[in-house]
Amino acid sequence: MNWLTNFVRPKIRALVSRGTEIPDNLWVKCDKCGTMIFHRELEASLHVCAQCGNHMRIDTGKRLALMLDDGFTKLDMPKPIVDPLKFRDKERYTDRLKRSHAKTTEPDAITSAAGTIGGVPAVVSVLDFSFMGGSMGIGVGDGFVAAAREAVERKAAFIAVTSSGGARMQEGILSLMQMPRTTIAVQMVKEAGLPYIVLLTDPTTGGVSASFAMLGDVQIAEPGAYIAFAGARVIESTVREKLPEGFQRAEYLLEHGMLDAVVPRSELRGTLAKILRLLMRTSPLPALESSAPAA
Repeated sequence: MNWLTNFVRPKIRALVSRGTEIPDNLWVKCDKCGTMIFHRELEASLHVCAQCGNHMRIDTGKRLALMLDDGFTKLDMPKPIVDPLKFRDKERYTDRLKRSHAKTTEPDAITSAAGTIGGVPAVVSVLDFSFMGGSMGIGVGDGFVAAAREAVERKAAFIAVTSSGGARMQEGILSLMQMPRTTIAVQMVKEAGLPYIVLLTDPTTGGVSASFAMLGDVQIAEPGAYIAFAGARVIESTVREKLPEGFQRAEYLLEHGMLDAVVPRSELRGTLAKILRLLMRTSPLPALESSAPAA
């Protein structure tokens, strides 16, 4: 028995390697400029790249905490109908749903919460792109309608945050029926004299952009958000023309009157608070005390 090989060397290796394992999620690569960002810096910057300003996608929990004041309450969503068409393509629809449930822990692609923004009552519904691309099926339609009713009952503003690839193909015509359903829900909020505001994030496309995403009393987008109905290549092949630079990006849509504002994530809650106070006719925001030292 070689004492050095079999005993001493393993002990030394154990001492050297102890505590040197590095989690694989400490650094995040910006998908726009390629910069590696330390996870704590990314959290502090609200998942916005400091180098290029890329607004990365965030989950629904972070989104709700970013927009609503402390103490908000998540709303119970209606239980979605599972696989109404018994659909299968490369795999079963039910298997896709199980994978998305495990990834997001949510029953479907929509999550809603009630609380306040700058002290003004609000109900916020957020689409999660990580749940089957934020696609809109019966579950999303039911959740959106339920949140709109909650806003009316609470006499609160209703805010939709969109991030979606459009209608959910695995539910066929039933997914397309959610377009008029969500449109009627928006009308219900407006008839109650309550504001409906939309925050469009990257990406917002298809049946979502063709329904409730474009019906806001105020339309806001995050910088650089991709907003469209059909993809650029589809449009170019149809009209047989080269599309302008930046076409279907938030800044282009703002310039051409499709949006009211493009707001950085760090300014979002303050901007929403001002808009809601104007639309809800509440008292103005208190004057902020200057942090500068007295002269």
